[in-house]
Amino acid sequence: MDSLALTSLPDLWDRVFASQPDPDRWVVIATLVAALAVVVPHGLWRVARNAITIAHEGGHGLVALLTGRTLTGIRLHSDTSGLTVSRGKPYGLGMILTAAAGYTAPPLLGLGGAALLAAGHITLLLWLATALLVVMLVMIRNAYGVLTVVLTGGMFLLVSWLAGPQVQAAFAYAVVWFLLVGGVRPAFELQTKRAREGARDSDADQLSRLTHVPAALWLFLFHTVSLCSVMGGGRWLLGV
Repeated sequence: MDSLALTSLPDLWDRVFASQPDPDRWVVIATLVAALAVVVPHGLWRVARNAITIAHEGGHGLVALLTGRTLTGIRLHSDTSGLTVSRGKPYGLGMILTAAAGYTAPPLLGLGGAALLAAGHITLLLWLATALLVVMLVMIRNAYGVLTVVLTGGMFLLVSWLAGPQVQAAFAYAVVWFLLVGGVRPAFELQTKRAREGARDSDADQLSRLTHVPAALWLFLFHTVSLCSVMGGGRWLLGV
């Protein structure tokens, strides 16, 4: 048994960190089309946006921890909204970075994922995503949030363990394309909501109060990060 464990550990390491061959070009294009087909129509987007909310709130939580704040909990709601609560000074660089991390997290995660896929690390991407979801699950504080994260993490786990290389590649590319193109839409939705309803508790408005910089400039930052990420990540994925 000990010998088996010792021999299986290097095998596991090789499985996770080894590079895999790039999928066929048609798979890359097809997964892009699939991501657009989910993000553009309003009906499908209302459901799929839950995954973007996971990344959004996870971004808040991760940066809160990295800047020394105490993460109290994360809540995900069925209307695709979310709330991340952390303790610490209600001002300063840590609070600013934490507030700015939400809208920038999905496209930046997509950009990082595109870099991994461009290097052939498909399995590593799937395992990293699963690990992040498991860590996030510990901080979820409501039943709907637990259900959403468990289902999402379970999907990643099943694909990474049971699926063949081609299915893993298609799934990984679809996820990264979704983060990239899906990361663009929320900033435009926020801009529309602020124009119609005010939305004075949005991340952009909180950042404006923290920094005395107009919320419109923070919205511009969100747009810049998401659009640059989709262009840069798209070039990596398409190999151009």
